[in-house]
Amino acid sequence: MKKFVVILFLFLSGGLFAQQNIEEKLLGNHMLSLQWISWDYFGKATITKSEKANEYRIIGEQKSKENSDYLKIEGTLNPVSETELTFTGIIETEISHINNGEPCRRNGIFTFKAKGKRKYWRLQDIDNPCDGVADYVDIYFKQ
Repeated sequence: MKKFVVILFLFLSGGLFAQQNIEEKLLGNHMLSLQWISWDYFGKATITKSEKANEYRIIGEQKSKENSDYLKIEGTLNPVSETELTFTGIIETEISHINNGEPCRRNGIFTFKAKGKRKYWRLQDIDNPCDGVADYVDIYFKQ
């Protein structure tokens, strides 16, 4: 019985440690980007703790310096692991040369992943639903 209790404690404390690591990585301000706007200057996304367990709120925006192009994101994040997030909410883009310059709005559940040595989580559903292009929406790790 003692072995079971020790193993259970180690398992639960390891889960708590992992949750603390994820929270440290998530909470605060992050750079945000869509490649059509710029990889030279970034937007900002702010992630805060939600009232629900294992849920975080995100709101962010990147605006072009040259025209009216933009990326907006708002919703909730649920960490699957340190490298994978489930996002529920709205991602809206407006790019002058895509979708006749009209806004493109995605509303639903999406996955963001950090693969390999990348220092950001990238939207995995890269196909723009309003036009036949790939959108790279990235939420960067805190610096």
